Amino acid sequence: MKVKTAGIAGVVLASLALSACSPQGTSTSPQSTNSSANQSQVSNHPGNSNKNQPAKSESAKNNLPAASTKPVTKVSGPLPGNLLIADRGNNRLMIVTPSKKIIWSMNIPVGGPHNQHSLGADDAFFTPDYKHIIVNEEDNQRIGVIDIATKKFTWTYGHPGAAGSAPGYLHTPDDAYMLKNGTVTVADIKNQRILYISPSGHVIKQLGTTGYRYHNPPYSFAAPNGDTPLSDGGVLVTEIGGSYADRINAQGHLVWSVHIPNMTYPSDTQMLPSGNLLVADYVTPGRLEIITPKGQVVWDYYKTSGPGELSNPSLAQALPNGNIVVNDDFNDRVVIIDPQTNKIVWQYGHTGVPGTGPGYLNVPDGMDFMPPSVSLPTKPTTKG
Repeated sequence: MKVKTAGIAGVVLASLALSACSPQGTSTSPQSTNSSANQSQVSNHPGNSNKNQPAKSESAKNNLPAASTKPVTKVSGPLPGNLLIADRGNNRLMIVTPSKKIIWSMNIPVGGPHNQHSLGADDAFFTPDYKHIIVNEEDNQRIGVIDIATKKFTWTYGHPGAAGSAPGYLHTPDDAYMLKNGTVTVADIKNQRILYISPSGHVIKQLGTTGYRYHNPPYSFAAPNGDTPLSDGGVLVTEIGGSYADRINAQGHLVWSVHIPNMTYPSDTQMLPSGNLLVADYVTPGRLEIITPKGQVVWDYYKTSGPGELSNPSLAQALPNGNIVVNDDFNDRVVIIDPQTNKIVWQYGHTGVPGTGPGYLNVPDGMDFMPPSVSLPTKPTTKG
């Protein structure tokens, strides 16, 4: 049900925007464990430069998103910058502007059947230097890093098309991120674990027990599909089984675990500056919620019919202007919702109509925001 209290709407807006413009990958170097793995392919792992952290405003104390206080190039309208989209069904990545112009795109051949959407790039996130994109191919059992300027993979882990749990293998990898120190994290769903992988392709840390599905974080997880890095070096894990979000600190200890209400398939939980959580329910009709770490719902979006109904939304993120951007996967679109009105105010893609031409998408399953102050790199990243 919609939360109709005006005070709550204003509160929810304050925390969402800052989370979108605050870089997630700020983890300290993970502690080494006795788990070590050789990856299937490793080459030219990109270095990372620091991203500026926005200062928290008074609005971060609240629950709804508000405009960031970070001085950046101003862009008016629902989308205050460019947007990276992983167009899974078309096996491509693209970056679109607020006016819906494609300014960069790349096809990712995976060797699977034509239009087999499950083999395409599932999620995509910018690396901390904004010169690379890290992707996971969930059903192709591979993750990789792409140089934006050259449109070439510079690093990969996993064996395409071959699932496994042995060193160098993955089984349904989801949400790969690169941290500032170059470590890559990934939620290895069907192996029931979160992996931390070094630039040389060795697993240097693991959360969860390989192959053991049970909610007991951080020792075991029930189908973890999200591993959002936190600014304090910890990680926010989303578990499909039982609908949980788990905050784990940089030392690998559980801070808290919360059951996510009203959801059967929570996907890719994001933490807001207020400490509250933004999460999508990957079902139809889809639902979005902001909850406290104790499980109290402070905002939600849920429509069961009409143009506002969501179909298997896989990720919701906050934008610097307070809006919420959502992958509406099975509606073949990415939408932006104003949480004060709970209305869609921007859309890329044609609702329920997959396609390959400009303005069309096919099961978009990943996205990331590019601030207007960031320019597309035009020169290849040098080694080292």
